Amino acid sequence: MKPPEESPDDRLPGGYPLAGYRAGAFLGAGAWGSVYAAEGPDGTPVAVKLLSPARLSPGQRRTMAQMARRELRFGRRADHPHLIRVLAVAVLDDPAHPALDGALALVMERADRSLQDVLAAARPGTPVPGAARVLAEVCAGLTHMHRAGWVHGDLKPANILLMPDGTAKIADFGLTAELEGTHAYAPPLGSPDHVPPEWWSQRTGVRGVALRPSADIWAFGVIAHQLLTGGLHPFLGATARARSLAAQAYARGAAPLRLDEALPAPWRAVVTACLAAEREERARGDLAALVARATVRPTEARPGQPAGRAVTARAVTTRAVAALLGCAAVLLALTGAPEPTAAPGPATSGPSRQAVPPPPGAIPFDSDVPVAYRGMIEDAARRCPEPEITPALLAAMLKAESGFDPAAARPETGEYGIAMWTPAVFEAWAKAATHDGPTSYWVPGDAIAAMGNYVCWLDQQLKHRGYTRDLPALVAAGYRTSDKTVAAAGGVPERVRPHVDKVLRYLADYGG
Repeated sequence: MKPPEESPDDRLPGGYPLAGYRAGAFLGAGAWGSVYAAEGPDGTPVAVKLLSPARLSPGQRRTMAQMARRELRFGRRADHPHLIRVLAVAVLDDPAHPALDGALALVMERADRSLQDVLAAARPGTPVPGAARVLAEVCAGLTHMHRAGWVHGDLKPANILLMPDGTAKIADFGLTAELEGTHAYAPPLGSPDHVPPEWWSQRTGVRGVALRPSADIWAFGVIAHQLLTGGLHPFLGATARARSLAAQAYARGAAPLRLDEALPAPWRAVVTACLAAEREERARGDLAALVARATVRPTEARPGQPAGRAVTARAVTTRAVAALLGCAAVLLALTGAPEPTAAPGPATSGPSRQAVPPPPGAIPFDSDVPVAYRGMIEDAARRCPEPEITPALLAAMLKAESGFDPAAARPETGEYGIAMWTPAVFEAWAKAATHDGPTSYWVPGDAIAAMGNYVCWLDQQLKHRGYTRDLPALVAAGYRTSDKTVAAAGGVPERVRPHVDKVLRYLADYGG
């Protein structure tokens, strides 16, 4: 049930009065409401969320009214530094503006941006700056909700807001529900990228679907993986639906959990526990303690300090201290050291410095792969958890396809660009590109990112069909034909054998 698009006629006029506040600029629209900047009598900046029944069907009005009541009920009770506060509520009485008459306006704290905005600008494979602090603060807010007997029900990056000072706060309580024993009930809505696998098989009853805190824990695990890997989802797919299917396959035991190699070691236990396939196992875990252990690390003892009494160093900023204490409910000895962006390696200089060999599958420094495309190729390979999909393999495939020519074209077969995409197939695999806005098979970054998505899926499909050997050759063949064609031929089809041999020669040249 999708609500209709908002029209300019539905928007609040500038300066519109709302419970002592005055509306300002339109900031954006969500699934069921629109958000405006506003100011209080003293000039304090706030945000107004407007929930309007205009142009909704009767069923949609009932759902919106239910969500509005939930948001209002919890918003008034929310009392935590990492939960957005509702400051005032007003029901608009304005017959002169039929589109606004009867709308519910929630005045709340105004944020600077959301985690979704942050992830849109992130570099894949690189943790978002301050990720540990943000996760500690989100954990604190979420733990408070659960201990108070509430489930958020729609935890995702768009619903985690960053205030002007950088503090993280959970927002959007339209699906938040109060626990009745072990679970609560809410409308069957949610973000496919962040709902747990069991959500897809639940039946919708008269009161909606059952919600449990374990659903929020799963969502936290996905968000943690995204923040700490520069936006990479723990389950591969070019669309949210494809990623949800991958999560369901994992939950059935048909595929292992493959966390991205960029995920920092201290957080792997947190994400693994949050993404436990069984909700009962998630429920048994202690998220607060896991996050505290991941965020606070011991260091070596200082000279002269008794053994066994190492100093505890902090890897987050001062704002996260309160979050961790509330989240873990433990006392920690903290230093004021800022979080480093990367751990420095041993200092080397002069003749004693030794060359470090590149990891397996890396593109050799002295290869013919254009420097301008190496970072793109490495990012595309990093997004795939399959060990066969290496930068060297993608580079070999690109060389065989186009010779690294971004203007390459085969009009007779409708293939274009550096990865020789047909437009229709490109559109299907370009949805997970690394930026917002239109994508194009003529743009090397878009074409290479889409290639990485597709060959990763091919690799997984071939493994599901029982293939365990010669996967680089089979992937290259599948890229030229399809996984079904490869399976029907029982291997590399003869008609693409010359092309595949070329890919394998280039791969050998790159040390793959």
